[in-house]
Amino acid sequence: MKIRRKYLTLFFLAFIALTACKNNSKQSELLKLGIHTIIVQEVIQTSQYTYLRFLELGNPKIKENDTLWCAVTSMESTIGDTLYYKGGFPMKDFLSKELNKTFKEILFIDNISSTSDFVKREIAEVPSHQQMASSDTAAMSGKPVVAKIEVKIDPIAGGVTIADLYGKKASFSGKTVKVKAKVSKFSPDIMGKNWIHIQDGTESDGKYDLTVTSASTVKVGDI
Repeated sequence: MKIRRKYLTLFFLAFIALTACKNNSKQSELLKLGIHTIIVQEVIQTSQYTYLRFLELGNPKIKENDTLWCAVTSMESTIGDTLYYKGGFPMKDFLSKELNKTFKEILFIDNISSTSDFVKREIAEVPSHQQMASSDTAAMSGKPVVAKIEVKIDPIAGGVTIADLYGKKASFSGKTVKVKAKVSKFSPDIMGKNWIHIQDGTESDGKYDLTVTSASTVKVGDI
């Protein structure tokens, strides 16, 4: 009887280890596509938004004791839920007036679901080589994965390129700049702002897509 129990115990331990390996492999593959896997640890509901404290799985850039928060449009969620998100807009020292709480760092997400299948259509619309090129530079940083588009922009007088902004960030700190570019993605009304991705055909160290916020409404393809 003792021997049988011993083998049963070893079997269950092996099964758990195998399941964990498969889950880690799946999470790593999803992360290559810019899809993050999270476990909800705390839920705060407000009139318009849901704030989630979460643990991210399978991301080597995230430590187990890191306190991570995100904000999404109001949704039902409970502690222990497994969710998947893509993209997101990080902000530091964000003050929620409704909660009277300042988040040291929080991620605003407009693409979140209880299943990883929610981005299959978007992935299918992007050529695989473009998708992988963008995900390699963005997945680990939490920045939105937006495919590089073909753009030819005539320079604007006194303007700067997106390559300049990324390549010489320190020199533009605190300054107002002019950029002429094409809209590559538009996400309206996230935390009271419209989020606009723009590209001008230039890049620096693999970074080619710039995100700006505005009250203006635009559409993909606008200059």
